[in-house]
Amino acid sequence: MLPIVELKNIAHAYVTDRGASLAIDYLSLFIEPGEFVSLVGPSGCGKTTLLSIVAGLLTPSQGEVLLLGEKVSGPTPQVGYMLQQDYLFPWRTIYENSLIGLELTSQVTDRTKESTLHLLNEMGLGAAIDLYPHHLSGGMRQRVALVRTLATDPEVLLLDEPFSALDYQTKLQLEDLIVKTLKDRHKTALLVTHDLSEAIAMSDRVIVLGASPGHIRKTFEIPQNIRDSQPFYAREQEGFNELFREVWSELEASERKE
Repeated sequence: MLPIVELKNIAHAYVTDRGASLAIDYLSLFIEPGEFVSLVGPSGCGKTTLLSIVAGLLTPSQGEVLLLGEKVSGPTPQVGYMLQQDYLFPWRTIYENSLIGLELTSQVTDRTKESTLHLLNEMGLGAAIDLYPHHLSGGMRQRVALVRTLATDPEVLLLDEPFSALDYQTKLQLEDLIVKTLKDRHKTALLVTHDLSEAIAMSDRVIVLGASPGHIRKTFEIPQNIRDSQPFYAREQEGFNELFREVWSELEASERKE
């Protein structure tokens, strides 16, 4: 089966008037259709840079990104990007905010508007469509951001620490909601997080990156019993704590080396 995302020998350097700094060192990976992959690693290991490259927002210094076998040369509706901040427009209603991606990609039709309303209802936001962002909690605002991202029906979702600003209870609820929503829609996801428990509970694979410059240190395949559970209950599964310690040890070793 053709990987939905493939990074081939990606290297990226940031150049300033003081010189060049290599952020990513010839990194290669692939993501299968429907797979949920998490990237963890120390600050400065290039996690967000990689997401920007996959999204087509940043052109790598070397290498290429393939999306369903086609080279990524710029932003595409096939890739959705959900950030830590929801970036909802305060002067637009929840429903109007949900349509922004469709408007930017010229995909607003009766069908896509109806689909967006269905998504809002599915996310428990049906009663809030005429409200404005300041009326909503942080968790509800992130649900709107998820609807906005899914409304364009992307093949791949990039998630850059989307829960880090939320309280723990809301974070756990959104983990479950996102995993269920993506599985139901057979979507592929790449998550960047500093929370190892979150990465293991949500993912099929966890990739530990090392810094100076960014590179893959080790890939952990998540056992089936954990993958088959909702993230909330995955933390109670046999083998979860042992795997957490393994990932933690690898991350600690990376930080000691760097």
